[in-house]
Amino acid sequence: MILSWPVMGAVLFAALLHASWNALVKSSSDKDLDMALIHLIGSFMAIPLVAWVGLPAAQCWPYLAASVFIHIGYYLALTGAYRHGELGLTYPLMRGVAPLLVALSATFTLGESLSSLAWVGVIGISGGVLVLGLNRHAFAVPKALGFALANAVIIATYTVIDGLGVRASGHALQYVATLFMLDGWPFALLMFATRGHAVGRYARHRWPVASIGACASLGSYGIALWAMTLAPVATVAALRETSVLFAVLMGSWFLRERFTLRRAVGACTILAGVMALRLG
Repeated sequence: MILSWPVMGAVLFAALLHASWNALVKSSSDKDLDMALIHLIGSFMAIPLVAWVGLPAAQCWPYLAASVFIHIGYYLALTGAYRHGELGLTYPLMRGVAPLLVALSATFTLGESLSSLAWVGVIGISGGVLVLGLNRHAFAVPKALGFALANAVIIATYTVIDGLGVRASGHALQYVATLFMLDGWPFALLMFATRGHAVGRYARHRWPVASIGACASLGSYGIALWAMTLAPVATVAALRETSVLFAVLMGSWFLRERFTLRRAVGACTILAGVMALRLG
C-alpha cells in the first residue's frame, strides 16, 4: 500500500472538515450538548446511507461495537479539554500524540511496517503538531492537558480498531455509515439522562449549525476510513492530523487566538512531514 496523490488530497480535505466541526464545538456555549447534537444528527443522516448500501458483514460487528463504546470516552474527553483550554492548545495535543501511538502499534495490530522516510513524516507531523500546541503556559491548565492526553490514547485506540474493521468489511461506505448510525446515540442518551429538557431547548436553536458540523464529521471520518483501505493506517492517521493547521488558523481568525512565531514553525514542520509521508 502506498499514499497516492488522490488519496493524499482526499485526506487533507478530511482534515479541513475535522478542524471545522471541532471549531464549531469549541465556539459553542454548551460544548457537551453541541457534541451530542452534532453526532445525533449524524446518526440520523447515516440511516438512509445504510438503507442504500446495506449493513456490513458479520465479522465487522465486534469492531463496530468496540468503536461505539470507545467513542463515548472520546466525546467526554474532547468536551472536557475544550472546557478547560484553548482550541490552539488542546486540539494539537490530542491530534499530535495519537498518530505516533498508531504508528508504534500498527506493526503488531495491522501488520504494517513504515519506511524510514515515512517514519520521518509521521514524527515530523506529530512534532509540528505538538509545537503548535505546547507553550510555556500549557502547564498552567493541567485539566486541559490531562483531558487532551487521555484523548490522544483514545483516538489512537479507535483509529486502529476502525482500521481493522473497515478492512474486514471490504466496503468502506457500509462500515462508515453503520458506525455513524450507531455512534451518536450513547452520548446523546447520556446527555438526555443528565440534562433533561435542556437538550431539547438547546437543539431547537442550534440544530442548523449542528447539522453543518454533522456533515463535516461524517465526511471527515468517512474519507479517512476509506483512505485506510488504500494506504497504511499509520500514514493516514498522521496525514489527517494536518487538521491542526486548519484548527490553529480558525482559532486565530474566528476565536481571536494568537498566531505566534512558534506556531508558524510548527506549521512548516507539519508541511515538511506531509511531503516526507508522500515521498516515503
